[in-house]
Amino acid sequence: MSVSSRTAAALRRRHNWVQLTKFALVGASGFVINLAVYKALLGIGAHKAAAVSFVVSAASNYWWNRHWTFVGQRGSFALQGMRFYIVSLAAFVVNQLWLAVFLDWFGWGKLVSQALAIILVTPLNFLGNKLWSFRY
Repeated sequence: MSVSSRTAAALRRRHNWVQLTKFALVGASGFVINLAVYKALLGIGAHKAAAVSFVVSAASNYWWNRHWTFVGQRGSFALQGMRFYIVSLAAFVVNQLWLAVFLDWFGWGKLVSQALAIILVTPLNFLGNKLWSFRY
């Protein structure tokens, strides 16, 4: 079966859309947590504040994704957690690249830059977690 036909089949499954919606809701709460912590810590510098806010929001997102979004895909708490943080770390690296572009190249505001960076890495984060961290 080709990648395009597997993708088309996956897009027709209601379960995948429900998971994506739950992931987005968890992500929205993580987004708010991330930006709140980021704003509170801006005094230590934008990139350091982003690192701390990443850890705090990732912990919240892991808990909610494990216990709500991907609840039927039970596995080892430690293994899923390790995989989740690897995916999250990859997303964080991409986030930092976007943050550098928006802050350093474009000169945009710190909160707007972080918000856009988070939005841009969300698809990578969802796919990594669905297909690897919480796979059956």
